[in-house]
Amino acid sequence: MCDMHRGYPPAAAARFADDAVKVYFMATRTIENYLKQLYLEQQETGNRAVPLGRVAARVGVTAGTATTMIKAIAHSGLARYAKRSGVRLTKQGEELAMLVLRRHRIVELFLVRIMEMDWADVHEEAEELEHVISDRVLEKMDAMLNHPQVDPHGDPIPDRQGRLGAPASCARHTDLAQSTPGRCAKVTRVLDQSSTFLKFAQKHGLAPGAAIKVVAVDPHAQSVAVESGGFPPVTLSFSAAAKFELL
Repeated sequence: MCDMHRGYPPAAAARFADDAVKVYFMATRTIENYLKQLYLEQQETGNRAVPLGRVAARVGVTAGTATTMIKAIAHSGLARYAKRSGVRLTKQGEELAMLVLRRHRIVELFLVRIMEMDWADVHEEAEELEHVISDRVLEKMDAMLNHPQVDPHGDPIPDRQGRLGAPASCARHTDLAQSTPGRCAKVTRVLDQSSTFLKFAQKHGLAPGAAIKVVAVDPHAQSVAVESGGFPPVTLSFSAAAKFELL
């Protein structure tokens, strides 16, 4: 039988110790997906409560389905829900969400670095594997990768306790849309991880770690021209350029 408490914060697991059925329910991939998406949405909105409509859109379900699941998560103590303001993860919910993210991001990096898969194709594979991989296998993968701090897209990887480490540099990260002509920088993160956008970034040499130079900025056209290594210059709209973080 699988370990239904795998990776769960002690407080969350203990809450269901007297009800095995409920623990199993909370251990499903659906709940883990909700917690992960809630955490990511909170990061984008300044840690504010997330409206149910945004939760439903992010998970890809109807508002009614999202409401039912959020109420169950809130009842477990992993989130707080108010009809008017929305839902926000509790400390225990955040801990679990971070552990799901850890599994997802280590799997992505393993698929790219060890199995040599295209970075534009690993997200969907990791979405499946993050819910079934054992802690033992995950830690072996982590060791094989030499305990990385970021995944192939530059997203930070939480540690075994579900914590994000301090940045390697105190310098402030900015996005490409805020750059000025002549700036030289390094791409550290790609925020849009759709397959089509990642293929576009790779085609123009804009993957994390790439050294780039801003050739021109046109505020009227709201565009940025950039070149990377031996790649020809490419012009991006401000909205596309904002998806690249630089250092």
